[in-house]
Amino acid sequence: MKRITPALVTALLAAGCTGAAPASPRPAAPPPGVTVSLAQYRSDEPVHVLQVAVRNTHETPVYFADVQLVTASFKTLPPQRADATIRKTARTDLPLTYGPATCLPTGLPTRLPEVAPATVVARVSTGGEPPRAVAFPVPHPDPLLARLLRDECAEYLVKQTVTIEFGPEWRQTGSGPDAVMRGDLVVTRRGPGLVRLTSMGGTTHYIVEHAEPLGTLDAEARQVRLPIRLTPGRCDAHAFAEAKKAFLFPVRVTLDGGDERVVIVTPPKPLQDRLIQYAARACGLPQQ
Repeated sequence: MKRITPALVTALLAAGCTGAAPASPRPAAPPPGVTVSLAQYRSDEPVHVLQVAVRNTHETPVYFADVQLVTASFKTLPPQRADATIRKTARTDLPLTYGPATCLPTGLPTRLPEVAPATVVARVSTGGEPPRAVAFPVPHPDPLLARLLRDECAEYLVKQTVTIEFGPEWRQTGSGPDAVMRGDLVVTRRGPGLVRLTSMGGTTHYIVEHAEPLGTLDAEARQVRLPIRLTPGRCDAHAFAEAKKAFLFPVRVTLDGGDERVVIVTPPKPLQDRLIQYAARACGLPQQ
């Protein structure tokens, strides 16, 4: 017999310790009759949430332990707990927080990426068996993911060149239904190029008025202040109680004459509080 030396024992032990761990099993196919699609409610947008809309055409209930969105277009986050038993249903929604969009690195041409294929990976079980990983393909190209990727990466490209913020000084002129909040949108340079702001849209609660076009940051300028005026868009108490996107103001921007991009600009919390108080006064609503 070949003699096993201490050196050989050491080598064998080292090989065993450094050997690659066994690969995780690939996700299984979905249970019969169970499919998923993606949806998003208005209240989901500000908090980066999607709904995994599950359809089950069979009588057998399927338990979802967790769900996870896997796509090259958005950063993959850890699986998120679902803890839901889906019986026969045309649609049951499971909320899912999705990661930041995967946009082009700084310095590449200002173009937007195409949406990549996506899969919802979930741990599911039927008939009381232990949960197993299952991959639910999302029909490609998914229009919702394509829009979210386009919007987020368009904003990313603009933010490589400028920051757009509500200015610190706001004042009310007039009173009652004629009251107006006046202030500035401050555009500060971060990168080279001519920046043209074509317009700023209102929200569910506020109407925006400004010059047409809104303004320009010349290629040699470092900063520009653009005057804007805000008035209430709705005065019913229900709207104030149910506001989801009251402070998500869309600003349309072009860089060096390129395609128009949209950037969402949000006032800081102290200014939000002032704007709510102002709108309540202008609408004749009770102060909170």
